[in-house]
Amino acid sequence: MRLLRSLSILAALCVAVPAAQAAGNLAGGEPIVVTVELGKPGEHAFVPNRLKFETGKLYKLVLKNPSNDPHYFTSHAFSQMIYTRKVQVTQLRDGKTVNLAEFKGAIREIEVYPGSSAEWWFVPVATGKVTDLRCGISGSDGKTHADHGMVGEIVIE
Repeated sequence: MRLLRSLSILAALCVAVPAAQAAGNLAGGEPIVVTVELGKPGEHAFVPNRLKFETGKLYKLVLKNPSNDPHYFTSHAFSQMIYTRKVQVTQLRDGKTVNLAEFKGAIREIEVYPGSSAEWWFVPVATGKVTDLRCGISGSDGKTHADHGMVGEIVIE
């Protein structure tokens, strides 16, 4: 009898309390475009190396690699603070950007080859400061690009 009564109360609460819903539209709308260059010829750096985002807004993070080396955009902590809508691999053809591939799901690292770019579409869902942005590719000297200064910071407000 007690179990039946407890289940009845629980069922009534589930019906009476509306589910919380996030504001905004994660599937549509125009994104805020932020561009980051991954290195330059002979230089290992994120430009800019400090990024700032706001929760609840749709962003398109364009990762361009103008250097002669491949580079990673890696941040495990950042990936835990965002909802990834998609990542697209793009290429410039006849002056137009063409999508070559699209990935969905949890992503924490993107490698961009020399002369190429990728677009990371996401919505920040948690606030905080991230200091683990880095490029972990090893150079011929045995050091990573991060060891040479290719590190950064991300703030989500």
